[in-house]
Amino acid sequence: MNRLSLLVAAALICAPVQAQTPAAIVSSANSFLASLDAGQRSKVMFAYDDAAQRVKWSNLPTTMVARAGLKMGELNEQQKKAALGLLATTLSKRGYEKVMQIVQGDEVLKQSSPARSGSPMFGQDLFYISILGKPSTKDPWMLQFGGHHLALNITMVGAEGILTPSLTAAQPAKYTVEGKAIRPLGAENDKAFALVNALDEGQRKQAILNYRVADLVLGPGQDGKTIQPEGLKASAMTPAQQAMLLDLSGEWAGIVNEQAAATRMADIKSNLAATWFAWSGPTENGKPAYYRIQGPTLVIEYAPQPLGGDPTMHIHTIYRDPTNDYGKKSAAR
Repeated sequence: MNRLSLLVAAALICAPVQAQTPAAIVSSANSFLASLDAGQRSKVMFAYDDAAQRVKWSNLPTTMVARAGLKMGELNEQQKKAALGLLATTLSKRGYEKVMQIVQGDEVLKQSSPARSGSPMFGQDLFYISILGKPSTKDPWMLQFGGHHLALNITMVGAEGILTPSLTAAQPAKYTVEGKAIRPLGAENDKAFALVNALDEGQRKQAILNYRVADLVLGPGQDGKTIQPEGLKASAMTPAQQAMLLDLSGEWAGIVNEQAAATRMADIKSNLAATWFAWSGPTENGKPAYYRIQGPTLVIEYAPQPLGGDPTMHIHTIYRDPTNDYGKKSAAR
C-alpha cells in the first residue's frame, strides 16, 4: 500500500458514523492534547483571543505564508490518529471525507511537482493543527486545521459549531486513487451548473454578470469587507430552483458536524428569499465559471484559477458569515 493509500485508509478509519455532541468533541480534543508532550502542547495551543493566530490562514503553500501550530509531519502515528480523530468528530462524515480528499490532492500535487531548494511546497505533512482557547462544552474555543488550499476555522460555542470563515480548494480538482476518480469539490461544481441551467432565459440574464470575475473577492485577508449583492435574487426563483440553491449552499454548511450544520442550514433557509445567485463565465459544465451565493448571513464564492493549464483543475472557494465569522456573534451572547 503506497503513502497516498495509507492516508485514504486513515480517513476511513477516523470518519464518524453519527452526529457528535459537544462533549464528544471536547473529549476528542483533550485526547489529542493528552497525546502530545509539553513542548508540542505549547506549540499547538493559543489564547482564544489571539487575533494574529486567528487570521493566519491562506490558500497559498506554507512555504509562502507561514502557519503556526503543529505540523502533521511532526506528529507520530498515534498523535496523527488523535488529530484526525478530533477533526472527524468535529466535522460531518461528508465534510471529513471532503477535507481528506483535499489533503490527498495536495499529496498528488507534491508527487507531480519538483521540490524547491530541497524542500517540498505541497503534501499531507504540511498541514497544521491549532487550538485557540481551552476545549469546553460551555466557553468558546476554536479548532484550526489547514495548509495549502485548505483553511478550517471552527469556533465551538456550546452546541454551536461555526465554520466561517473557511476556505476549501482543490488542485488537482480531479485525480485517481486505486482506479477511482476523486473530485473533492465535484458537487460544488455540478450542482451549480445544474442550477444555472435550470433558470429560464430571463432569470439567466439577471444571474449572469456582464463582467468577468477571475478570483475570490472575499478570500484570505479580506475579513470584515463587504461587496454589493448582485445577480438573481432567490425570491425571483421557483420553489424547485430555491431548493437547488439551498442544496448547493449545503456543500459548505454541511461540512461541520450534523448538529451544527442543521442549525446553520435552518438559518440559511430562513434568509433564502433575500439571497442572491451571481454567475460569471460559460454555463456549460466542464468550462471554468465563477459563481457567488450571497445572503444576509452568507457569502460563498467558487472560482476556477486561470494560472496556466486547465482552470477547472484548480479551484478556490470561500465560505463566510459576515455577521458571525470566527463565531464573534455567538461568543458574545
